Amino acid sequence: MNPKIETVDKKYVIGMQSSMHHGEMQQIIALWKQFMPNKYKIDNNVGQELIALQYYANFNDTRQPYDIMACTEVTDLKNIPDGLVGFTIPKGEYAVFVLKGTDAGGLYRKILSEWLPTSGCVIDDRPHFQVMGKKYINGSEKSEEDFYIPIKSKL
Repeated sequence: MNPKIETVDKKYVIGMQSSMHHGEMQQIIALWKQFMPNKYKIDNNVGQELIALQYYANFNDTRQPYDIMACTEVTDLKNIPDGLVGFTIPKGEYAVFVLKGTDAGGLYRKILSEWLPTSGCVIDDRPHFQVMGKKYINGSEKSEEDFYIPIKSKL
């Protein structure tokens, strides 16, 4: 596992938000079904990419609920359409992994059990997010998306 280490500038996103517990995949599916018809209300998109965002109060406590967003990057948060919310992803360093296929859970397990312990890094208290761009094909084993894991040095 060789991620690209990248400093990501502050990003603004607009979308729909929900809370869930680990393993509640139906929450994610329902959120995306609700967001997709509404994404066309957003008029200041940076591109066509979609972003799945997760923000954990405590990443290591899997019993705690966490917030998720189905969203897209925008130029600013000045005009948030009714029914949608804005969020700022703070600037920071990320390990960027490419997921090929549909096993997001498997990729996260490998990151946490194989890559992280030998990386010299720890998970930082910032949002995790996935960018679904041109190579993303929903539900396909040929799909590719970028996983952004917030990191900081162990020191």
